[in-house]
Amino acid sequence: MNPVDIIIKKRDGHELTPHELHYFVKGIVSGQIPDYQIAAWTMAVYFQGMTEAETTDLTIAMAESGDQLDLHDSVPPGAVIVDKHSSGGVGDKTTLVVGPVVAACGLSVGKMSGRGLSFTGGTIDKLESFTGWTAELSEDRFRHQLREVGLVVAAQTADLAPADKILYALRDVTGTVPSLPLIAASIMSKKLAAGADAIVLDVKCGAGAFMRTLDEAHALARLMVAIGERAGRRMTALITQMEQPLGRAVGHALEVREAIETLRGDGPEDFRLLAEAVSSEMALLGGDLSREEAAAKVREAVANGAAFEKFRAFIAAQGGDVRQADDPALLPAAPLRLEAPSERAGYVQAIDSRALGLAVVELGGGRRKKGDAIDHRVGAVLHAKTGDQVERGMPLCTVYAADEEAGRTAVEQIRSAFIVGDEPVAPLPVIYERITVEE
Repeated sequence: MNPVDIIIKKRDGHELTPHELHYFVKGIVSGQIPDYQIAAWTMAVYFQGMTEAETTDLTIAMAESGDQLDLHDSVPPGAVIVDKHSSGGVGDKTTLVVGPVVAACGLSVGKMSGRGLSFTGGTIDKLESFTGWTAELSEDRFRHQLREVGLVVAAQTADLAPADKILYALRDVTGTVPSLPLIAASIMSKKLAAGADAIVLDVKCGAGAFMRTLDEAHALARLMVAIGERAGRRMTALITQMEQPLGRAVGHALEVREAIETLRGDGPEDFRLLAEAVSSEMALLGGDLSREEAAAKVREAVANGAAFEKFRAFIAAQGGDVRQADDPALLPAAPLRLEAPSERAGYVQAIDSRALGLAVVELGGGRRKKGDAIDHRVGAVLHAKTGDQVERGMPLCTVYAADEEAGRTAVEQIRSAFIVGDEPVAPLPVIYERITVEE
C-alpha cells in the first residue's frame, strides 16, 4: 500500500477503507510515513471531510495505535466504567464535582485528563493546587485506586493514542486544527483507549469555547456520539453555554474552592445545575435507573455528604493534603486583591469570557505555550453575571494577583470584558441541547 495513493484518494474526495486508515495510522506512529505526507493527508481531510463511518475507523485506528486499558478487573463484576469529557472553557471545573458525585453514587470513574493551554484551565492544573497531589500514576496504582476509591484522575501517558499526539502537532502548524473529523477522532481516540464503557460529552459553545457557534457544537457533538456508539460505547452529549465563565471563579485554587463549596451543597447556581446534569447523565448511562431516579441519586450524594467524602478520599489517595479540602483557606492564595468596578449603572448585557480568561493567563494563571509554569493563586471571582443589575462603582469582580502592576492591568482588561447597558436581558441558559445516538 502506498501513502501517496491514500493521499490522492482523499484529495479527490473518496472514502478511505478501514484497512487504508489502519495502514496510514500505523505508518504515522512507526515513522515510516514522513511528516510532509501526513501533513498533506490532513489538509486533504480538512478540505474533503470524512464520512461518519470513515471517521469512526480513523478513531479506532488511533485508539489502537498504543496502549488500551481494560479496567474491568479493577471494578466489581458487571460494573460500568464511566467517563466524561469537556471541550474546555473558562471557569470549567466540572470534573472536580462530577467525579466525586458519580463515584459516591456507586459507579467507577477512571479518567485520563490533561493540562490547560491559553484561556482554558486543565483539570490536572486545578488539582495540583493541593499540596502533594499528583497525576503521575503507574497503571497498577491507577487500577488500585479505581478499585479502592472508585475515582481516579491521571495524566495521559505517552503510550495512550500516540498517533493523536503526532497528528495534533502537525495539525497545529499546518492550519488543519479546525477539521471536524480530526477534532472528533482526536478526542474520542483517547476516550476509547482509556477503557470507559460509557462517556458523557460536555461540548461547550460560545465566545469562551473552541466551538463558537451552536451549529459547530452540534455537529461535533453528534459526530462524537456516533463514533462512540459505533465503537460499542454508551454515549450522551450535552451542548452547554460558554458565552460567559462557568460559575464565578476563574483561576486554579479559586476554582477548587468553588468546587468544594458546590460539593458541600452551595456554589453558584449555573455551576450546580451543570454538575448535576452531567452527573445525572453519567448515572443514567452507568446504572439501571430512570432519569428521575438518576437525578435524585445525584442530589442525595451531595445532600448526605457522600460526594464530599469521596472527594477527600480521592485527594488523599493521590498524595494531596486533605486538610486543604476541609479548610479551603489553606489552599494557595494570592497576596493582592483588587476590585474591578462598573463604570456605570445598568444591566450586564454580556461578558467576554475569552477576554476574561486571557486576562487570567496574563496574571500567570495559564499557559501561553506548553511547559509554562502556572501560578495557582491568581485569578478572578465574578460578582455579576449576564442579566444582573449593577450600580456605578459596584465591583464586577475581584482580581487576585501576585503583584500590583499585573493586578491593575487585569482589572482594566476584565472591566472591559463586561458590557453594561440600559436594557434588561435574560440570564443565559446552562444547557442548550442533549444529544444521543437516536437524534
